[in-house]
Amino acid sequence: MIVCVCNRITESEVREAARVGCSTAEAAYACQDCEVQCGCCLDFAQELIDEERGKRSHLRLVTAEAA
Repeated sequence: MIVCVCNRITESEVREAARVGCSTAEAAYACQDCEVQCGCCLDFAQELIDEERGKRSHLRLVTAEAA
């Protein structure tokens, strides 16, 4: 799915940027060598980033002793 029509940035590209540490749409777009243009996509892009980064908080470290 296309998230940003102006820059042709896809949902998977935004999600990947979030997984590598981008916490804002602007940062995610910069990972694609782009800048925000019209801004209509920012809310949706941020939702995707927040969702993707939120997945990390549900992970827990399992040590050899706990396993």
